[in-house]
Amino acid sequence: MSMWKNFTKGFLRENPVFILVLGTCPTLAVTTSLANGLGMGLSTTFVLVMSNLVISALKNLIPDKVRIPCFIVVIASFVTIVDLVMAGYFQAIHAQLGIFIPLIVVNCIVLGRAEAFAAKNSLSASFVDGLGMGFGFTLALAVLGVVREALGAGSFFGHKFISGDGILVFVLAPGAFLVFGYAIAFVNRLNKMMSGGK
Repeated sequence: MSMWKNFTKGFLRENPVFILVLGTCPTLAVTTSLANGLGMGLSTTFVLVMSNLVISALKNLIPDKVRIPCFIVVIASFVTIVDLVMAGYFQAIHAQLGIFIPLIVVNCIVLGRAEAFAAKNSLSASFVDGLGMGFGFTLALAVLGVVREALGAGSFFGHKFISGDGILVFVLAPGAFLVFGYAIAFVNRLNKMMSGGK
């Protein structure tokens, strides 16, 4: 039961984007479309899960004084794998995400979970934590991406559903902050309602 709670906490209770407000830079930069949001979210999920597993497995071997550099080396290895696979097989999405794929290395969600959870817990718990937080991050990016793409471009997954242009501001930086702010307010309200508050 506790492991299941650990998995679901990343969706609402401790969503890395809407509650912890981590990884804001890539969140706002890449969510101009649903495809970009999903691409970034799933890439980060892979890095989260794999780095959590490796760090959990090696936690007793890593000296405390050099734990952060060691964590970054582990994370950077998996980011390199993601970057090369996407460049080889998913060129369109790789071109769209650009520099934000290598920047997963310094994403505070990944390093934060390594430090706060994987370095102190078992392999199975670290796997579930990485998966839950990764899916929570992906869900947040997908929500922002679908809203911004629908309102800003009048499309869904690149397919137009209205003729003409959408409301341009939503695919620009001000629109990103606007949608982000409303999403945070909505998730906070939902969490309050689920915990019995008014």
